[in-house]
Amino acid sequence: MRCALGIDFGTNSVRAVIVDLAGDQLACAVCAYPSGEEGVILSDTDPRLARQNPADYHACLVRVVKEAVSRAKKRRGFSAASIIGIGVDTTGSTPIPVDERLVPLSFRREFQGNLNALAWLWKDHTATAEAEEITETARRIRPQYLSRIGGVYSSEWFFSKILRLARADRKVFDRAASFVEFADYIPALLTGVSSPSGVVRNICAAGHKALYDERWNGLPDDEFLETLSPAFKGLRKRLYERAYPAGTRVGGLCHEWAKLLGLPEGIAVSAGAFDAHMGAVGAGVRPGVLVKILGTSSCDMTVAPKEARLPDIPGVCGIVPDSIVPNFYGIEAGQSAVGDIFSWFLKRFLPRRSADPFRAYQQRAARMKPGQSGLLCLDWHNGNRCVLVDQKLTGATFGLTLSTRPEEMYRALIEATGFGARVIIERMEEYGVSIDTLVAAGGIAEKNPLLLQIYADITGREIRLSASPQTCALGAALFGAVAAGGYASVEEGQRRLCRFKRTVYRPVEHHRRVYQRLYHLYRQVHDAFGTQSPPASLCSVMKELLAIQEEASR
Repeated sequence: MRCALGIDFGTNSVRAVIVDLAGDQLACAVCAYPSGEEGVILSDTDPRLARQNPADYHACLVRVVKEAVSRAKKRRGFSAASIIGIGVDTTGSTPIPVDERLVPLSFRREFQGNLNALAWLWKDHTATAEAEEITETARRIRPQYLSRIGGVYSSEWFFSKILRLARADRKVFDRAASFVEFADYIPALLTGVSSPSGVVRNICAAGHKALYDERWNGLPDDEFLETLSPAFKGLRKRLYERAYPAGTRVGGLCHEWAKLLGLPEGIAVSAGAFDAHMGAVGAGVRPGVLVKILGTSSCDMTVAPKEARLPDIPGVCGIVPDSIVPNFYGIEAGQSAVGDIFSWFLKRFLPRRSADPFRAYQQRAARMKPGQSGLLCLDWHNGNRCVLVDQKLTGATFGLTLSTRPEEMYRALIEATGFGARVIIERMEEYGVSIDTLVAAGGIAEKNPLLLQIYADITGREIRLSASPQTCALGAALFGAVAAGGYASVEEGQRRLCRFKRTVYRPVEHHRRVYQRLYHLYRQVHDAFGTQSPPASLCSVMKELLAIQEEASR
């Protein structure tokens, strides 16, 4: 038996799967981060701040791998020696300030309790102003830097956060020998790398979040960086020259971590990537298929052959060669909040006398017809990632009356995220990227059939569901196998490992017609509040919502 281990570091927990290269998933384990609120360290004074404790990564890595191996040993023929490759995915952009020995600064006594020395989680939006500065500077002196990232740099991305750190805490910034993406830190840790210069950086993080492109020799040039801030003088030398695709062997499992994990020394370790990108591979991404990783946020992934002459797509997070599947363009988009919106609503508007509020809302909302709530929401509770790329946008609800019930709000929020998903699909297709089928994966896809049916009705497309509940970890395992030579290519690994559930969500024609009317209203308010073009009159929106509600209630 030859196996691969995939480790998926998410926003709230870390998951590990062990797969037999023949195609069977042998074991799975999950470990929640102990620090903060569900693993995220927040601030009482700044709601935009979101950090994580790198010590959680170390502790949970040991626990989750040991648990997965223990469970796999119950399967006949498996032993720890069966594992030939390890793949890792993480959230991102989640940079970690590290010292010259690759130790996170938060481990040092002088920085204990300092939030700025922690990992800057992807959903940290404290750098909104810095992102705007980077965008404006690039438009002025390096417009080519914005060509493949949708035209706008985000506060969720690498250089925004580093620039914010330089201004908010110069001591931490100066003391850091480098800033290492979470997705690069874990493979380096596992292979015993002891300096930032020895870290193999991944093309997924570099290309989508750090303006890396081989056309301009990698990262942004010194002049551009120093224009952003004098503190950035020499920053490029503290970072890296080249980046590599997942599936590249970065080294073998070192003695120290082999002992901690109970695995043989020397197991091949793959270069890392972000969770959604590896999740797309684990869900069978290919040209024409859009994979939606539905979790706290939504990440939308597809690929196109390199020989395709893709234009720049405004508002799409990135078009990066080799970032998802080698020899293909990786195309990334997404929404800043999906599960976070539902979690916020459930926590603050709990139905009375309900031991399971999620189930209660699901049942009530499922009994409603499209348009019956009379409500229309904008899904910008955590800003807009695509296609407006504006973290200063906020959520809104139209159509509220004194009769509005909580379950109506819940369904309207689901519909809003579906409308946001359709905006992204239409933007891709407008620029020549055809989307025939959707594949859903992630925690929400597993738990929320109502959402998947609504998405099918809104987008007018079939939605399939990945068979593995841990699609990101599955994709990581696949890349671990590629790094070890167990598969000759990613496509071969997908043929072996990627499977789908029997249930297929197909559009219901009557529902699709109602959602077409609602989507027209959504685009009106979307463009009026989200763009700088002269807004159309919104005086008919509330009246049209009432008319749709009346028809649905008959």
